[in-house]
Amino acid sequence: MSGREEGTVETAPESAADVPGGELEPRAAALASFDGNGGAVEQPPPEGNRPRRRGMRIALIVACAVVVAVAAAGAASGVFGGGDDKTEATAPSGPPATTQVKRTTLTSSQTVDGQLGYGDTAAVQAPGSSGSAQSGGSAQGGGGAGSGIVTWMPSDGDTVTRGEPVYKVDQQSVPLLYGSVPLYRTLKPGSTGSDVKMLEKNLRALGYRGFTVDSTYDYSTAAAVEKWQDKLGRSQTGEVRVGDALVASGARRVAKAELAVGDTLAGDVLTWTGTDRVISVDLPVQYADLAKKGGATTVTLPDNTTVTAVVTDIGTPTTSNDSAPSGGSGGSSGSGSGSGSGSGSANATVPVELKVKDAAKIGAYQAASVSVEFASETRANVLAVPISALFALPGGGYAVEVVTGAKTEYRDVKLGTFGNGMVEISGTGITAGTVVGVPK
Repeated sequence: MSGREEGTVETAPESAADVPGGELEPRAAALASFDGNGGAVEQPPPEGNRPRRRGMRIALIVACAVVVAVAAAGAASGVFGGGDDKTEATAPSGPPATTQVKRTTLTSSQTVDGQLGYGDTAAVQAPGSSGSAQSGGSAQGGGGAGSGIVTWMPSDGDTVTRGEPVYKVDQQSVPLLYGSVPLYRTLKPGSTGSDVKMLEKNLRALGYRGFTVDSTYDYSTAAAVEKWQDKLGRSQTGEVRVGDALVASGARRVAKAELAVGDTLAGDVLTWTGTDRVISVDLPVQYADLAKKGGATTVTLPDNTTVTAVVTDIGTPTTSNDSAPSGGSGGSSGSGSGSGSGSGSANATVPVELKVKDAAKIGAYQAASVSVEFASETRANVLAVPISALFALPGGGYAVEVVTGAKTEYRDVKLGTFGNGMVEISGTGITAGTVVGVPK
């Protein structure tokens, strides 16, 4: 038995490096070769040895990246004989494990990194500060720049809703109003416009009555304003000045208080965000077509639980020049020659914002790194096997090892969509329930 114990089955080497001389002659001798017409000619097993498994099974971990490497490995191992196009051959022993061809739905996808949080922060500035505004995400404070002392500030993480104070200056509350039009002028009887209507809508929502919600600021509006000012602890003037209130699209969460009690009201008062937890992704531009408003994605949280999130906003592509300074090692790929004019496009990303459908499933996470899986293609009612069931052919293409009773044979298959560790296959004799070999 050439020094080998009876009853011992030798494991076939996994690569040429595992045998003397870098070749796989023992495995090739144990496999069927092919005649000139593509037929299989069975070869006897080596004398004194039990027959060995034919072929080296190639596990495709990342389908597209491994195709060429797998094909080369298959050719080196001599799995399919002398290079004929036919792949069918009778194997003398069964595979280590089997599975069945399944009819299922496959979804190919692209996974990218994301960040769970409350979205972008915006600064709330004291009125009169350079660049202060209430439109968009920023807002103005009250009382005039440098004209007052901060007497109350919210804590980081606090939520401010309509009518509640964002901060206090000289013991006067600066409340939050909902809307899209900032307070950019003094509103008083005789004023008309969309900012008047915004103010009246908020007064009505806060419970004040006796006026008509329209675009005209009349004396009935002024009377309601006086009642509102009395509740805020302000002088009852019946007029609303710039900085008497802050305007935002909805409730806000305080990210960081920039001023403290006793500070002079000037510059940035605080930063804030929305109140909903969102997921932010810088999506590489080559995958930009995967993000569509309203499209569903799968998000993996730090504890490996998954939740469904929906794309709510898609921004404008931006570039990031992260390359090392000229002459530095940098570690960037490529020759390093030229002016680097293409580096910006290579790093271009599209900002994408997503919201989780059921926020309760996020749990207590306030900020965390997550993975976001964007579906790129879905194929329903297809035949599929685990990727590890594929064998690479020396001349290109793939086969599966079909088990029929006590025999196995390799059958050519065409590949379709990859997804969820499975691959779509089709070919002669491949049906739902067909038994194929897989590694243990």
